[in-house]
Amino acid sequence: MMYLKRVILGMFSFFLAVCSLAQTTDKKLEKAVLETITGFHGQIGIFIKHLPSGKTVAIRADSIFPTASMVKIPILIGIMDKIRKGELGYHQDLIYSDSLLYEGEDILGSFKNGEKIGLAKVMMLMLTTSDNTASLWLQSLAGTGTRINQLMDSLGYKNTRVNSRTPGREAFRLVYGWGQTSPREMVSLLEQVYRRQLIDSAASDRMLRCLGRNYWDEEAISQLPPEIFVASKNGAVDASRSETMLVMAPHGPYIFSIITKNQQDTRWDSNNEGWVAARKLSRLLWTYFEPNYPYQPVLGLDGRPGMK
Repeated sequence: MMYLKRVILGMFSFFLAVCSLAQTTDKKLEKAVLETITGFHGQIGIFIKHLPSGKTVAIRADSIFPTASMVKIPILIGIMDKIRKGELGYHQDLIYSDSLLYEGEDILGSFKNGEKIGLAKVMMLMLTTSDNTASLWLQSLAGTGTRINQLMDSLGYKNTRVNSRTPGREAFRLVYGWGQTSPREMVSLLEQVYRRQLIDSAASDRMLRCLGRNYWDEEAISQLPPEIFVASKNGAVDASRSETMLVMAPHGPYIFSIITKNQQDTRWDSNNEGWVAARKLSRLLWTYFEPNYPYQPVLGLDGRPGMK
């Protein structure tokens, strides 16, 4: 069994290497991206992949950054792996305990001790509203961060790890917080989901649907036409902002991940430099890949992007 695992991992590593060699940098887009992020006060990593052509743009794409709430994608994968193995049921009922509470504005945290809720709804809260109480509960149900990290490693991902509440990861948590990853790995995870290659086709389909219901749509998502399907997860802590998105554009899908760290700007409003960079990048990519699509994002009554 161990020999078979090594063979499979070797084949996957070879596949990634071949894909990397086959990818070519889109020089024109790279120049435009670099111009967009010039003067950013902090570190910024970006990976973009246009799936029909295979062309990419990589800027610090293999550097390690905080995941913030994007760690919920690995947690999701851990839960789906348990469901595939029959150890959890997608529609099974769970019993909420107030010992699970993570202080904040979470919906699940307002539940009474002993209330019943379906696993699928807890997953929805984790991904759609980024509910941290739901996320930590699911992290535990997935087998803890230790098991999720083992799963990431078995899939060939070396940079994507859960740090919080995970023995042996304390030093990493001090640097990166709840989790850590790289822009290239985040894009690769989402591409595998899109191609129905992660766990199995049914699990990939389910994950894609779950990731297409993001409540937090006022930053990078706000630059896209609302009729376009987007699977995404974003995250934020004081000195970091991040978004990873699969955009089902009319002329072919593209995926991008933008992650920042050590930002000087730690404001919690829409003018935060990290969120501004995410919106600018999203708008640049949409107009680059879909130059003739008749859409312009609008500002809302409160001045925030994406609301009319």
